[in-house]
Amino acid sequence: MFKNLYLFRFLKPFTLSPDELHQKLAEQAFRPCGTLDLYSMGWIPPISEEANYYTHSVSDCIIFTARRQEKILPASVIREHLNEKVKEIEEKEHRKLSKKEKNVLKDEVLQTLIPRAFSRTSHLSAYIDSQRGWLIVDTGSEKKAQEFSNLLRHSIDTLPIIIPQMHRSPALVMTEWLSEHNYPTDFKIEDACQMMDSEQATVNCKRQDLLTEEIHAHLDAGKQVKRLALQWEERLAMVLDDALIIRNLRFLNESAEGDAHTEEKESYAQRFDSEFTLMTLELRQFIPRLFEVFGGENEESYQRL
Repeated sequence: MFKNLYLFRFLKPFTLSPDELHQKLAEQAFRPCGTLDLYSMGWIPPISEEANYYTHSVSDCIIFTARRQEKILPASVIREHLNEKVKEIEEKEHRKLSKKEKNVLKDEVLQTLIPRAFSRTSHLSAYIDSQRGWLIVDTGSEKKAQEFSNLLRHSIDTLPIIIPQMHRSPALVMTEWLSEHNYPTDFKIEDACQMMDSEQATVNCKRQDLLTEEIHAHLDAGKQVKRLALQWEERLAMVLDDALIIRNLRFLNESAEGDAHTEEKESYAQRFDSEFTLMTLELRQFIPRLFEVFGGENEESYQRL
């Protein structure tokens, strides 16, 4: 299932049913790039394209998937073809081309190259937990999360969401965990972190004890923890950053990932349904606890929006 968690909080209840959301996503179904398109993004069925259904739901949680296709045109290739064209015209007309003329020529070069360019396709899934008021995207990239949410907003007309706001700074709290050796007992600090100071000077630590004098020296020098590898209740492992983005998520309980013997007996759709159910149940317990260790959500900040 999900390997990353990019969290959004709904400012208003999400009221669309799985069927209603399916209908809206179907109207923005993915279509491959046209001859002159550099990019295309739309919705596909989350389980299998043969199913032709754009949502799958379990216990007030609705999962859906976007496909993105883009033409690969390296800047060096565009520049090479443009320079050849510019040189050809300048030699023929015995004059230098203006910037405006070069821009027009660049557009012409692009129109020639795009139909011949290779395509790259990627997929991105998310789910809405209408009971808890969350939209959770399986990415660690702010750009991809915003691109996904923009497509969803375009598809359903409105999407009142915000990144969760905590009462206490995650960077400050995680820094205290390392500097004071005092952190919640249901969390375990693992062996990797990233620290950064106000000048953006960064230290990356991997495969080492983080509760040592060496780490303290960086913290005493003014660095704060930006990313920290953690375990929670021996059930989840992850890298958490100061924006509450979770990367490298792993479910340590084997049942959450499924086992080979069970997989042989289940269809892909059954396995998908089972894993999605287990994941959402785990995250319904973990995410509120995560918010709690950072002082809880700042509801007043939501009301001001």
